[in-house]
Amino acid sequence: MNDMLAMGRQVLEMQNFSRLLGTELTAYSPEGVELRLPMRAELLQQNDFAHGGVVSYLADNALTFAGGSRLGLAVLTAEYKINYLRPGVGTALVARAQVVYAGKTLATCRCDVFSVLEDGSEKLCATAQGTIAKVGG
Repeated sequence: MNDMLAMGRQVLEMQNFSRLLGTELTAYSPEGVELRLPMRAELLQQNDFAHGGVVSYLADNALTFAGGSRLGLAVLTAEYKINYLRPGVGTALVARAQVVYAGKTLATCRCDVFSVLEDGSEKLCATAQGTIAKVGG
């Protein structure tokens, strides 16, 4: 496992909410990040789709990890926008994010969230873009 992925997993482990949900960091490099969230009943809304807040959390966290790959560990989401394209269903959600542009203190990132179906295929369920800000001096 590369050093960046190991460091990212340590950061994810420090996020109490991410641990509660069961999020896994499966890839982390300057080229991009991948977060995986196994689906379970507690993460679904009344129609058995992934709750919008769960999909949004996953996109937000992936965007922030992507920005952090360029700006350093001390980063926060300054803003983001998400488009829900279809319901999140299946065995897991996977978010893949990358940096579009990074300056000294801000990074613009984009993320796609996919439903992983029973057969292992993926369907795009949401797309997001956000600005990640370096905090501190």
